[in-house]
Amino acid sequence: MRTWPEATLLRTGPEAPAPPTDTLTAQPPNGPEPQPRLRTGPEATPLRTGPEATPLRTGPEATPRTGPEATPRTGPEATLRTGPEATRLEAAWLGRAVGCLLGKPVEKLPLEGIRALARATGNWPLGDWFTARGVPPDVLAAYPWNRRSAPTSLAENIDGMPEDDDLNYPLLGLLLLQRHGKAFTTADVARLWLDELPAGRTFTAERIAYRNLLLGLEPPATATHHNPFREWIGALIRADVHGWTNPGDPAAAAAQAYRDAALTHTGNGVYAALFVAAATATAATGRADVHTALRAGLAVVPPRSRLAEAVRCGIRTAGQEPDFDRVVDRLHARYGHYHWVHAVPNTALIAAALTHADGDFTRSICHAVSGGWDTDSNGATAGALAGLLAGSADALPHRWTAPLKNRLATSVAGFDGIGFDTLAHLTAQEAARS
Repeated sequence: MRTWPEATLLRTGPEAPAPPTDTLTAQPPNGPEPQPRLRTGPEATPLRTGPEATPLRTGPEATPRTGPEATPRTGPEATLRTGPEATRLEAAWLGRAVGCLLGKPVEKLPLEGIRALARATGNWPLGDWFTARGVPPDVLAAYPWNRRSAPTSLAENIDGMPEDDDLNYPLLGLLLLQRHGKAFTTADVARLWLDELPAGRTFTAERIAYRNLLLGLEPPATATHHNPFREWIGALIRADVHGWTNPGDPAAAAAQAYRDAALTHTGNGVYAALFVAAATATAATGRADVHTALRAGLAVVPPRSRLAEAVRCGIRTAGQEPDFDRVVDRLHARYGHYHWVHAVPNTALIAAALTHADGDFTRSICHAVSGGWDTDSNGATAGALAGLLAGSADALPHRWTAPLKNRLATSVAGFDGIGFDTLAHLTAQEAARS
């Protein structure tokens, strides 16, 4: 996702225009966004984010779960679940990593730069890893690769999955469920971050929320206090794990995603997370197609929100245009005034990419990345859902999965070097936990 150094600052110049909301208050300029309608009966997971929420405890009593289940199970002693659930989840984890890695070298580049770099090597429409081999010097001078990502994400450089926040956050989500179960609170998320997430691995809304925690604020003030990034894409990239662990229950997945997102985001930033969580939960059953999953995601988003309108536009445009480049051009014309990390345009593009690809894995990730904006995050989200739909790691093309060598690098303690097969089994364990 956002790995450039200037993304960590509250910049206000033309290189980082503010989102089209009153970013330093709780409401958009045209009034409050509608609230999502999630489950409200006795069986519902509580959506506690205000003063009535569990306080942010930091003493010995802070960890509510004890015993073996409170310790992350990542080593050989873990009891690994087998079966179709774990098989699908391995494809989801791999799909997330592949899509993220595909988008990393062109993160932050304008759309014309992505197209120029791919065309220079005969890789357009995008269908394979980006490479620097054969790219003319003048093209590279005009559109340089992402400086931090190119050494690990171009085709000639890939050697396992490098660290990225688009994978760190699902790992933290898994750790959250291992420690607190599905009834975790937003305060539990905050405490986990302070314990396990290096501050230097946070960006935009997450870094501001982290700072607010250190200042002594509690949720939901962590999301609103001087946080101009709170409708950006950060909460969306944390949502997959909530769908993975609630197969067939999009409402429960959205409720979990809500409590996670409330630490850092408001409004459309939260709605994007709800959309992805519910769509993922529907795809995780192995019985839904991509269009059914997207409809389930849209069903938990307030229908009059800007996020819902953008998703509907993405789906509709993808259904009308056979040429995906034209789909992208139309989305950029309509939503190009947003910051390129804002949740609204990026969620619209993810929905359009998945719709147009009609379940095909390669086209899903390539459409999402070739559409620009937050390329690695969009590729990751599209890849995870398309991986679920593929059903197994063996169903994913070998050219995508082989370079990852079943190895994920991360600064989240206990997970560095872990295999995607092991992550799938650990995730299946949490999905089965009541």
